[in-house]
Amino acid sequence: MNQIAIYWNEFLLIAVLHFLAVASPGPDFAVVTRYSISFGGRIGRWVAVGIGTGILLHIAYSVLGVALLIHRYQWLYATLLWVGAIYLGWLGWQALQAKPRGAMPSTEEFTSRASQVSASKAFRVGFLTNGLNVKATLFFLALFSTVIDPATPTWVKIGYGGYMAIATGLWFMALATAITWGPFYRKLWRYSHWLDRLMGLALVLLSLKLIWDWWQL
Repeated sequence: MNQIAIYWNEFLLIAVLHFLAVASPGPDFAVVTRYSISFGGRIGRWVAVGIGTGILLHIAYSVLGVALLIHRYQWLYATLLWVGAIYLGWLGWQALQAKPRGAMPSTEEFTSRASQVSASKAFRVGFLTNGLNVKATLFFLALFSTVIDPATPTWVKIGYGGYMAIATGLWFMALATAITWGPFYRKLWRYSHWLDRLMGLALVLLSLKLIWDWWQL
C-alpha cells in the first residue's frame, strides 16, 4: 500500500473517532449552549472559535511529545485535573444562578445584552474550556500514541490536527447557530434559564468527576 493510501486510511479513522468525541455532550457543548442562549448566536460562535483553537494546544503538545510527560508524571496530571475542575466548577456555578427571564427582548435590547460579553472574552472562555479539558488531553494522547503511526511525518500529523481544529470549530458554530434560530429560539427563551441551570449542573458534575479522578490517583 502506498504512503498516500496509508495516510488516507489513518485520516478516515481519526475523522470518525474525532466526530464521536466532539458529538458527545461535554464541557464544550455545555458552554456553547449556555453562551449562545444567554448572549446570542454571534457570541456562541466566538466561543466555538475559541474551542476549535484550543484543539491546537492539544495538537501541539501531542506532536511534541509533552502529552506523554503529562501522563507519566502524576503530580503534573493531578495539577491539570485540579485546574480544570476549578474552572469548570466556576463556570457551572455561574450558570446555576441563572434567573427566570421575562418577555423576549427586542432587537435593540438583545444587542445591548450581547454587548455585555465581548468577542475576545467569548473566545477566551471557549479556548480555556477546551484547553483545560483533561479528557481532551487523554483523547489526543491515545490518538497520537495508538491510532497514528509513529512513522507518520510531523507535517502530516499537523495536517490531522488542523482538520480536527477546524472541524471542531465548525461543529460548535453550527450548534450555536441552530439553537439561536429564530422560531426555535423564541420558543426556547421562556425556559432558557432552566437550560442554563441544566448546563451549569453538567459542568459542576464534570468538575466533581475530575476531582474524583484526582482522588483515585
